[in-house]
Amino acid sequence: MNRHSFSVKIALLTASLIVITACTQQSPQTLVTIADARDKPARYIDNGDPGDSVGDVLTFDQPLLDEDMMKLGNNSGICIRTRVQHSFQCQWTLSFDNGSIQVAGREFDQGTSNLSIIGGSGKYSGITGEMDSTNNGDGTFTQVLRYRIKH
Repeated sequence: MNRHSFSVKIALLTASLIVITACTQQSPQTLVTIADARDKPARYIDNGDPGDSVGDVLTFDQPLLDEDMMKLGNNSGICIRTRVQHSFQCQWTLSFDNGSIQVAGREFDQGTSNLSIIGGSGKYSGITGEMDSTNNGDGTFTQVLRYRIKH
């Protein structure tokens, strides 16, 4: 094989890898949602010792809104108290007409929590990324999802 033929094959292989990579993962995306617990607050299930204690459970099924407070879908999940007056371990689903996104991780009582996006369906099949969840103190939670979808 001559030097020119080898260079052409390397260039074609490099171009092919770039095309394959571009087709398998989209550029980073951001989605901002508002979980609205004002009319449908989480249900608190007191397990074990009375009051706030390890093992207590929160369940919720609430409207999911966009930044203009227009309904996007539904926010539904469960949290288990793991550290008293500190945090819960949570898993929930953001449901839309065209698919869903599942998140899981530690939700702090105060401040912003960083959770993992653990999966998705429909339009969101192959999703990976993170979500910041912030309690706004008014019965709403701002959720900022930063993600990619691998095809």
